[in-house]
Amino acid sequence: MSHQIIASIYEARLIAWAGSLPDPLRVELENGVFSPEDGETYLRAFTLPADTASNTLGGDHRLYTGVFQVSIVTPSGKYRGVGGTLADQIAALFPLYERNTKNALTVVTMTPVDQGPGIPNDTTYTIPVSFAYRADTN
Repeated sequence: MSHQIIASIYEARLIAWAGSLPDPLRVELENGVFSPEDGETYLRAFTLPADTASNTLGGDHRLYTGVFQVSIVTPSGKYRGVGGTLADQIAALFPLYERNTKNALTVVTMTPVDQGPGIPNDTTYTIPVSFAYRADTN
């Protein structure tokens, strides 16, 4: 299914970037085994697919849309600091209208990366950032 290909495109890019940082970050992927360490800053990546559509009467077209979200998880009690900086860097990593291709599927970043409200917890503070994507196939 193409949502799986789309997820792999964005996840691979995020993992490569996070690993290349001066202080590399680990990335937790959907349904993966992950145990954060106390006080660790890390990323969680999610693909939130929308309904698949077809815009032709012949049924030969598929439209894949959805949202790619990265949750920046930092230790609580440190304001936004590192999390806010990482949100800005992730926004630069996925520029608006950028096209990425894998296995003949091209996905386009359709909205700017948007930062959501912070989510406080007893031990962590999470900043979600996300953008919408679109891919068309025939």
